Amino acid sequence: MQRGKSKNESLPLSEQAYIAIKDRIITLFFAPGQYLNEASICEQLEMGRTPVHQALQRLQAEGLVDVVPRKGVIIQPDSMGQVIEILDARLVVEPAIAARAAEYGRSEDIEAARAILDHHRDDAHGGGRIDAFVECDRAFHSKISDMSQSRILGDFAKALHERSIRAWYLHLWQTLDTDASDRQHRAVLAAIEVRDAGAAAAAMRDHLSGLRERVVLLQQHAPKRAPSHAR
Repeated sequence: MQRGKSKNESLPLSEQAYIAIKDRIITLFFAPGQYLNEASICEQLEMGRTPVHQALQRLQAEGLVDVVPRKGVIIQPDSMGQVIEILDARLVVEPAIAARAAEYGRSEDIEAARAILDHHRDDAHGGGRIDAFVECDRAFHSKISDMSQSRILGDFAKALHERSIRAWYLHLWQTLDTDASDRQHRAVLAAIEVRDAGAAAAAMRDHLSGLRERVVLLQQHAPKRAPSHAR
């Protein structure tokens, strides 16, 4: 993912700061549990305190950071249980988005979504790399949200998907199956293309349910912490 603000220069400074900090969080440049201070973030981004402070307030509302007065900024972790909660929320929202995309999506948008999948499949440098997969997955789901023509649902889905991206870097890389993901994405798109809202919703539900099942298996096989004993 691209860091910095070059392609976002036309946006307000607070939005540029928000995008740049969030990118560093979800790609683990800022690690879960890491303590930062606003001054160091301002220095990295070459921005003043006001836009950075505003960006951090937004990220705190999204649960990605905790701003502690006089102490600094803590990057919040996502546990496996939280990842499952995020997927449960996506299972509510994204099938509805896929159904709307089948109703309202334009032919050119369908072709654009297909081009996203084809580019990743044909990219010799893509393969199973997590960065290439995340880029494709993010672009595809964003395009489906746009096709739904529901800004409210789309914004909600985008926030959930951004949290899922960090989960790929933290935990889900162990479950990465690019071939299965490609098949599932194309099943969603095929249903949208024939304007079958029910099938589009079902295909999206199958896609996310499969991921949820793999996360549950990861959680079940994760090393258990030994109980602590008070002294």
